[in-house]
Amino acid sequence: EVQLVESGGGLVQAGGSLRLSCLASGFSFDDYAIGWFREAPGPGRVGVSCIRSKDGYVYHAHDVRGRFTISSDNAKNTVYLQMDSLEPADTAVYYCASVADTIYGSLCHDRWPSLGNAMDYWGKGTPVTVSS
Repeated sequence: EVQLVESGGGLVQAGGSLRLSCLASGFSFDDYAIGWFREAPGPGRVGVSCIRSKDGYVYHAHDVRGRFTISSDNAKNTVYLQMDSLEPADTAVYYCASVADTIYGSLCHDRWPSLGNAMDYWGKGTPVTVSS
């Protein structure tokens, strides 16, 4: 059974940091793209960052680039999202998600923000609130 379990969300002041963790089980990182989406009231669920374990490629959406860093520890089956310089606009529920590679390659690329409907598996989410 595939499971994605997020942790690390919470309340933080603007300018602060949080590190989210996603513990994965039931599939191999080598064959999947794995990453983070966030959902705030209104905009819907939008991809933030993703990672391809095969080659170490990472993608960050434009509005978090330079502030968020995704990484993975394959030995621990865990993906992290280090979030620095947090802003009130980062307030959302953050979801871990994964999708199998296709015959055309990995889905971790610059279209990640719009690929929510393509994900195979989702975690239940962890809330992040950034106060001003």
